[in-house]
Amino acid sequence: MKRILTIAALLLATGNSFAESPYQGMQSRTVKALSEQQVADLNLGRGMGMALAAELNGYPGPSHVLELADKLELKPDQISAVRTLFESMKRESIPLGVKLIEREGELERQFASRAVTPESLQTLTAAVARTQGDLRETHLKYHLSTAALLDSGQIQRYASLRGYEGGAPVHQHHK
Repeated sequence: MKRILTIAALLLATGNSFAESPYQGMQSRTVKALSEQQVADLNLGRGMGMALAAELNGYPGPSHVLELADKLELKPDQISAVRTLFESMKRESIPLGVKLIEREGELERQFASRAVTPESLQTLTAAVARTQGDLRETHLKYHLSTAALLDSGQIQRYASLRGYEGGAPVHQHHK
C-alpha cells in the first residue's frame, strides 16, 4: 500500500499521466522529423554536431577556427585558406541540407496522405540516409582540411579555447 501511495504521489507531483507523449506538440511541425531549429540549421549549412568525431579528436572546423582566429594567432594566409574552406563547405552543405529537408518532407507527405508503401518507405528512408551521410561527410572533410592548415600548437590552443582539455591527444596533421 505504501508503494502505491508513493507512486501516486510522484505522478501527482510531476503532473505526468500515462497518456502523455514526449512528442506532444510536434504534430504541428511542417516536417515532423525535424525541429524548426534543425530546419534553420540545415538551410544555413550549420554542422549540427555532424562532425563531432572530428571536432572532439583534434580536427577543428573552419567556422570555429575563423571565430577564434585572433586567439589562435592565425597567419593571414591561414585565415584566407580557412575562409575559402568555410565558403566551400557552405556551398556544399546548404544544398544537401535543403535536399534532406525535402526528402524528410516527402516521407512526411507519404505518411500524412496514407500513400506510403513498403517499397516507397524503403526508397525514401534510403534516400534520407544517403543525404544525411553525404552531409555528414561534407562537414567532416572540412574539419580534416582545416586541421591540415594548422600547426599542433594552434590545434592545442583551439582544444583549450573550446574546453576540450583532458580529451583526445592532439596529433600533428599532415600538411
